[in-house]
Amino acid sequence: MKHRIGRVEGEILRELTKILRKDIRDPRLNDVTITAVECTNDLSYATVYYSMLTDDPAKEKEVAEGLDKAKGMMRHLLGQTLTVYKVPELIFKRDTSVAYGSKIDKLINQVKKQDQERENKINK
Repeated sequence: MKHRIGRVEGEILRELTKILRKDIRDPRLNDVTITAVECTNDLSYATVYYSMLTDDPAKEKEVAEGLDKAKGMMRHLLGQTLTVYKVPELIFKRDTSVAYGSKIDKLINQVKKQDQERENKINK
């Protein structure tokens, strides 16, 4: 059963990415990338994780509204290509792991820079 759910999740991820790029014309969703999909065991709900290029809270709200508005059309188009009896209800959640990774990367670079400055002072 887990193997089937994984296949369906992968299929939903692929198809939603295509739908988002090809069929959805909402300018609020131009910078959105779907990163993962998790389905419930009975495939009635699919949590779709997405990331954005910006950290602007106002833009984040616009994207959430755009995804909510496009949800019905995305589900309809998904139903035309999915090989399941019932198309899962889509739930969109922001994937913050990309932003978190970027923040950690900045902090590491900052520490490296401080270490380099200390080493330069010691060597002088």
